[in-house]
Amino acid sequence: VQLQAFGGGTVQAGESLRLSCAASGVTFGTYRMGWFRQAPGKEREFVAGINWSGDTTDYAYSVKGRFTISRDVAKNTMYLQMNSLKPEDTATYYCAADRTSRSTVAIFSRTYDYWGQGTEVTVSS
Repeated sequence: VQLQAFGGGTVQAGESLRLSCAASGVTFGTYRMGWFRQAPGKEREFVAGINWSGDTTDYAYSVKGRFTISRDVAKNTMYLQMNSLKPEDTATYYCAADRTSRSTVAIFSRTYDYWGQGTEVTVSS
């Protein structure tokens, strides 16, 4: 299983970015997926997740209403649309896959089996 996250970059506060996570060796329709981020000097934190069937999502309070997680099963790709970005969103963003087919969203990093390499997002004020 390989996950590749891309789409990061440097933007001004208030702007948008869309991250993508391309997966291979993953049966997208049966895996729970998630986005996490880690800022310098901080622990990795949950950002957004989607359950195996794609009909349930969950978000960290800090991004709720600004970020949207989605997936395209046909393309085996997951997305994170990030709007109204703030300087505190600056971090390396990781995508992850959990091979458990459950209807709930996995919010703990220890639940996930596979991780992408991360893509950096920098938001300047």
